[in-house]
Amino acid sequence: MANDAALNSSLVILALAVLLVGISTYSFKKMAVTYFVGVFAIAGVLLPDWCFFGRDFSRWTSPVTEEERESYRNATGSHLQRFRIYPMRLIVYGVVYSTALYKWWQYVTN
Repeated sequence: MANDAALNSSLVILALAVLLVGISTYSFKKMAVTYFVGVFAIAGVLLPDWCFFGRDFSRWTSPVTEEERESYRNATGSHLQRFRIYPMRLIVYGVVYSTALYKWWQYVTN
């Protein structure tokens, strides 16, 4: 990852969330679950190989060639262009993250 500022700020926010859960529930187990769910959520958003997932959904089953990597590097000069919106990606991320958030909330509040 070229810019570590997003990762650093996400981990600081996660640490505050873990601290808040620990103070409100007095449970180390719930703090640990919050930490691991948060780390996986951050990793799922910030660390994927966008060159691989930035292709058409039907090409996800084949490996990325060096020519595709080079064209991807040339096409995405800025970091904002790196995060293109694809409907399939939004659906998958939405389902996975909303389910994980719901299950985490149920666990922490009980």
